Amino acid sequence: MKVTRIALSKNLNDGKYAQLVQQASQLGRVRSLVWRQYGSVAGVGVRDRTIRDRWLRDGTAAGFGVLANAWKETVRDAVADITANREAAKAKVRRAIIRHTTDDAERKRLFTALKYDTWTADPYLSRQMRGHWKHGRNRTHNQIVVRSDQYRTFTLAEGGNVWLAVPGLERRQLVRIPLNTTMEPTGTLRLIIRGGRIEVHYQIHDGALKSSRRPCGTREIGVDKGYSEVLTDSDGRRHGRELGRLLTTESDQRKLVNAHRAKLRSIAEKASARGNHAKAQRIWTNNLGMLKKERRDAAWRARIRDVTFQAVHTVVDKAAMIVAEDLTKTFTSRKRLGKNTNRRLATWTKGVTAEALEAVSGRKGSAVRLVNAAYTSQAVPFTDNLGVRKGDRLHCPCGAVWQADHAGAINILHRASDPDITPHTPYRRVRQILQERTDRQRSRLPDQDSSAGSTCRCGERTIRSLLNREH
Repeated sequence: MKVTRIALSKNLNDGKYAQLVQQASQLGRVRSLVWRQYGSVAGVGVRDRTIRDRWLRDGTAAGFGVLANAWKETVRDAVADITANREAAKAKVRRAIIRHTTDDAERKRLFTALKYDTWTADPYLSRQMRGHWKHGRNRTHNQIVVRSDQYRTFTLAEGGNVWLAVPGLERRQLVRIPLNTTMEPTGTLRLIIRGGRIEVHYQIHDGALKSSRRPCGTREIGVDKGYSEVLTDSDGRRHGRELGRLLTTESDQRKLVNAHRAKLRSIAEKASARGNHAKAQRIWTNNLGMLKKERRDAAWRARIRDVTFQAVHTVVDKAAMIVAEDLTKTFTSRKRLGKNTNRRLATWTKGVTAEALEAVSGRKGSAVRLVNAAYTSQAVPFTDNLGVRKGDRLHCPCGAVWQADHAGAINILHRASDPDITPHTPYRRVRQILQERTDRQRSRLPDQDSSAGSTCRCGERTIRSLLNREH
């Protein structure tokens, strides 16, 4: 498997930055020309080499103002984007074919024509492709694709950061870019000019990534996945504390924006019903588009992933075995939490946390074990007593107070060695097991009138100091 790494320029001067901006702008015009001429039916079955040879023969390439290798790589990259765009439309057409006919032979014929791009001769497939595959346009004017044999890397001092030398606008003119890393980029590079700096994107094999990262720790740690923070471990440390703020802020913002959009949608529908189609079209075009919304959502998802992966890295740095709760099942009590709480929980990215645990642990050599999550945040640690959960506090019958996520992380760690509670044990059976254990503990007491709190050993763990400790 390949993964993408990103290196950033560091202290790049204005002259070099201006050269790269100019080169990317001129290559953007090349990319736009490819999309304009071959981004529709005219480009079906046309390879990038065919386009290159055609432009060299008719003299089109002479007006690009960039080196041959630069615009040829841009053509190859643009054709790949067009192909991906066309394949995405084919997925929708395949679903339409399934609804269109139940004849296996006819389905096979249509699928074959779609796969080998011979659908232009079939009226049904042509009609479907025209409906699902829209002529795209280029909006990328800030990228430079550099082939692996067209750049070189070097360092100015032993152990120092890497410098990257890439071709400029003229032959034998190299633009030297200082990077913020000691790892040398490899393979084909994609330079993205954004925010006054250069992003160098390149792919490496997952095995190389493992060897480039520090190893995992040596301990066994339980973690509780949370909403206000990404993880709380069994040591009481909270990782990724800004997660709750990001989720709540985004959820409240979406509620406000969607309310405004619903009002505008209502106005547009009423205008259309009254025959004022021009007004309705203006609202749909200028006020109810999805471009800004999708950009905001993408930026928010990227921020959530960044916070989540950083938090998981800090846990894996000290753990060889991570015991986590299995949250693949849905909540059963969300209807009692109120509309605002349910809405915010709907944005809880527990799937991203699970993905990060699997990916980071696999790269660093640690292991993840999933356990049954039932009652882990309601049972008092080191006992089988069910406490009283109030907010983020868990009250033990003996009077001690636990931070609920910390208690959950400890219980999750201990549940990994519990022979009675498996990952597939129903939650009602889990509660019954915990209650039976508590009853057995009480039956061993010499005084049967003693309170349940007398069996509790959680006070031996210096709860007050753990509760008040800030990290």
